[in-house]
Amino acid sequence: MFRRLPPIGGDPRNVAEIVNNMMDGKTNNTGTITLATGNATSTTLYDARISPDTKIVLIPFSDAAEQDSAPYGQFVDFSDQTATSLGTAQVMSYSTTDLTNGVYLSNSTRINFRNAGIYAVQYSIQFKNTTNDTQSVSIWYRRNGSDYSGSNSVFGMPPRKSSGDPSQLIAVTTLFFDLSAGDYLELAWHPSDLGVTLEHFAAVTASPGVTPDIPETPSVFVTVQYIAPMAYSNVYVSAQQNGQATISHYANSTSDKTYAYILVG
Repeated sequence: MFRRLPPIGGDPRNVAEIVNNMMDGKTNNTGTITLATGNATSTTLYDARISPDTKIVLIPFSDAAEQDSAPYGQFVDFSDQTATSLGTAQVMSYSTTDLTNGVYLSNSTRINFRNAGIYAVQYSIQFKNTTNDTQSVSIWYRRNGSDYSGSNSVFGMPPRKSSGDPSQLIAVTTLFFDLSAGDYLELAWHPSDLGVTLEHFAAVTASPGVTPDIPETPSVFVTVQYIAPMAYSNVYVSAQQNGQATISHYANSTSDKTYAYILVG
């Protein structure tokens, strides 16, 4: 804390010191706040200098705050998936979470969103066709258990190349979704024949002169990215009164996410 003048004033030397400090930016209207964790979406800032009219400027003040990013997720599956009936839609499942920040799996099929906003969701699906005929497969999204209107894509598959050598297809599509906090998405699919399945390939070990090492191939690959301004613009004052303010932010599970603040007025 910098020196203050007593209520009755001060001598010229004290006044000059305090005024010079103020001209150098050394004032007492600053502090720090660390965002609450446990997926909290708001943190209360307590400071007796805050009034309903005070302007509060927030600045990242720790590595965790500086490196904060908008919500995202990446989910994959390393197994074959098959349709059990042509009369029932299938729902794709995921076995692994590669990356996550505010987007997570609540079970093997549901991608959940802790924060409202617009998201780009992209899938990459590895299919195979073991039949002798041309086939097709439909893929669409479900939001909170209901089919999402206009989200279906139809992919055509050539017949198998020979017995024991199926044809393959990678299905890729990106859609934007305007989601509410707590929503979840699922990927549904329906083949024209039960011989169309989702296929996972095991890793290949190098064989000199024949093949290099090849990584494992997932059957399902889904990425999610929040479409919004930089993260720091989404940490803001949503309400204030005498002595305190509410800081709203993304659902936070990261410790030591600390912001410095400056109070004006």
